[in-house]
Amino acid sequence: MSALHEEQASENPEDDLDFDATIVGAGISGLYQLHLLRKLGMRVRVFESGTGVGGTWYWNRYPGARFDSESYSYGYSFSQELLDEWDWTEHFAPQPETLRYLNYVADKFDLRRDIRFSSRVTATHYDDATSSWNVTLEDGSRHRTRFLVMAIGPLSMPTMPRVPGIEDFEGPSFHTARWPHEPVSFEGKRVAVIGTGATGVQTIQEVAKTVGHLTVFQRRPNWCTPLHNRPIDKAEMQKIREGYPELFKRCRETYACFVHTIDPRGTFEVTPEERRAFWEKLYASPGFGIWQGNFRDILVDRDANRELSDFVAEKIRERVKDPKTAAMLIPDDHGFGTRRVPQESGYYEVYNQPNVELVSILDTPIERITPKGLRTSEKDYEFDIIIYATGFDAITGSFDHIDIRGSKGLPLKQKWSGGPQTFVGVMVEDFPNMFMVMGPHTALGNIPRSIEYNVEWINRLIGFMRERGLTHADATAKSMADWTGFVREKAEGLLSNEIDSWMTGVNQNVEGKQTRILARYSGSAPDYRKRCDAVAEGGFRELTLS
Repeated sequence: MSALHEEQASENPEDDLDFDATIVGAGISGLYQLHLLRKLGMRVRVFESGTGVGGTWYWNRYPGARFDSESYSYGYSFSQELLDEWDWTEHFAPQPETLRYLNYVADKFDLRRDIRFSSRVTATHYDDATSSWNVTLEDGSRHRTRFLVMAIGPLSMPTMPRVPGIEDFEGPSFHTARWPHEPVSFEGKRVAVIGTGATGVQTIQEVAKTVGHLTVFQRRPNWCTPLHNRPIDKAEMQKIREGYPELFKRCRETYACFVHTIDPRGTFEVTPEERRAFWEKLYASPGFGIWQGNFRDILVDRDANRELSDFVAEKIRERVKDPKTAAMLIPDDHGFGTRRVPQESGYYEVYNQPNVELVSILDTPIERITPKGLRTSEKDYEFDIIIYATGFDAITGSFDHIDIRGSKGLPLKQKWSGGPQTFVGVMVEDFPNMFMVMGPHTALGNIPRSIEYNVEWINRLIGFMRERGLTHADATAKSMADWTGFVREKAEGLLSNEIDSWMTGVNQNVEGKQTRILARYSGSAPDYRKRCDAVAEGGFRELTLS
């Protein structure tokens, strides 16, 4: 404890804090935040609901789970030692490898001693009298802390379909984000997968390798493109390691922190032959190049987007033998790239297997889950296993499931009843000393790159406060309104903000989330950081500090 803190404690005997800072969540955000807050000399405790570290990569153990951004661009950049020591084995690492990596990080920096596992936070209430937070766990224990960091992730609260009978099914059933820790065999089994988003796509292509019979229930298809994953040998890893400074510099400069750079040309500024050749090259390239490295107007110009969508639709028709099935797999409700693009390795070929069936639940809705399977409006199905790849209550959902109350007992859910309001995506007026890593209105993209920036900004603010003996930081109505205006301005013209998706706050499986909201910051990451840096360099004048 610093001398300053000891002096404050002696002057304020009623302010008997358990911790200087509490972090909720031990994923990528929570681990790095813990590491940095320790450097400030703070007493920190992390509460994690799981039995181990890893966050997303602890919970999502479903078959086929892996990165969709390059492994080496996904790992932490803050430690040269860590970069020198860790070898990635694939360009897009599978979940077990990523979980090993995060456990390695936790051990290397001795983080576990400040993490309490199997500790689900159910409530956090702000105490105006002492400028501190009371944190309540599921076991009823309570802990007082000056600063509260919500490192709970934008995609961490799974949702189930809104159909009756889910508890009636007599066989094993799993949500992809709550997969069992022991292996699950699909050999000879009749398996249902409900959902064809990113997790559904990864799960389906893996389950199909061994399944007896697979039935996929799809509400709406997504545009999927090939991942083109491959192993990394020692020589290539050494070359990657030597290029880390340039790689992280590129990630800081690109629109969404990926390694891919937007092409400066417009779609119709080249000949049809040049356009076709460019798209063929991107389709044959690894990762998000076709989404994040395409022509500059793909995501803002309807005609350009339609051209690209037609190209990808043609690829689907080439890969799926049955024209009717191919048509079912081609989206007609959104253009390419206006939702996050699932990456796949043989996904479309799965539907050429005689033991795989695709069912549209728009045409024949699921009416209920039955003891033996499920019933649609058309027929009854029997299954041995049901897999729910039905996604997440995204961005705000993980906050909604904790009883968060700010100054004068104001519930966060009430504050956000008309949609989220934030300052730089990190703070909320009337919720002093509470910080969000990857909250609403932050830059998403290649998430760990954005996480590192958010965590460092929070640490910068807390360090600024401690140097000056400040114990209270709050956003203002004006700072939030200005930030919301900035977020709205950056959203203008993007086709993605005209589409129902988790990125616009829409989830058909969550009551009250059927209307689009300004859920995320959708401008460039460099613009986001420039604005946030200006706040820090200006001495955080937009905040109320005392």
